[in-house]
Amino acid sequence: MLPLQTESAKDTAQITVMGLVYCDVCSNNSFSRHSYFLPGAEVQIDCNFRAFVPKTKEQISFSVNRTTDKHGVYMLDIPFVDGIECAEVAIASTCQVSLVGSSSTSCNIPGYSSTTDEIAIKSRRPNLCIYSLSALNFRPSKRDITLCGK
Repeated sequence: MLPLQTESAKDTAQITVMGLVYCDVCSNNSFSRHSYFLPGAEVQIDCNFRAFVPKTKEQISFSVNRTTDKHGVYMLDIPFVDGIECAEVAIASTCQVSLVGSSSTSCNIPGYSSTTDEIAIKSRRPNLCIYSLSALNFRPSKRDITLCGK
């Protein structure tokens, strides 16, 4: 956040869409002790937000690609959206995140490859909306029975 912010910017919302990608080593669609977060994986984020401004309804739609960081986390910050107040109980929104590609040649088969399951997290900062989406995963092409059993 920039320290030199205008007063009007403080009164409008910032939206953060985030989630993570991991390698499901045992191919069981859950994060096990052999799983690891996948840095460098690419995802596509498609979102649609409806802002409610007096006497009009505005809609913001976008589609962007993001790459996960060293912890397997992708994040998209959408600064200062006029007409969206995070204090409202429900903002009309939908986001879908899909896997595009893996950075790992040993873990590059899509498992959970797309999600719309989101949780809106209430921030301590006013007018910061955080949408956390369910984890996505890649798998190895062959299951390691030595590590994972049958």
